[in-house]
Amino acid sequence: MKVEQISIFIENKSGRLAEVTRILGESGVNIRALSLADTSDFGILRLIVNDREKAQLVLKEKGFTVSKTEVVAVEVPDHPGGLSRILQTLDRDGINVEYMYAFVERCGENAVIIFRFDETDRAITTLVGDGFIVLEGERLYAM
Repeated sequence: MKVEQISIFIENKSGRLAEVTRILGESGVNIRALSLADTSDFGILRLIVNDREKAQLVLKEKGFTVSKTEVVAVEVPDHPGGLSRILQTLDRDGINVEYMYAFVERCGENAVIIFRFDETDRAITTLVGDGFIVLEGERLYAM
């Protein structure tokens, strides 16, 4: 139920994001979801991709610092209060959300949010126990 995400540290200067996406595209790696956080000097690009090993290899070969992190993909009811219900469930059990970002899988009843928790296994147990749908990584990678 965990999803493997890669994080790339990039200089905060023109062209670096384009370079990462070019390298991945030329290598046949498909980006499924992304988040970019920055400071004045550098950024952290977080990606869910279809081939984590290949992405990590080609980016490291080009001099990028790349790491892997476990995150959780949760279906969120796509209506007012859907995300709030999940966050209240996590808060009730004292689980901290370190960061999150959206993943567009399809239009319809549910959205998908990628979460990074301070206690991943406990978060999964809590969410599943309260009836939320936690997605398998393979489902996201293959789309």
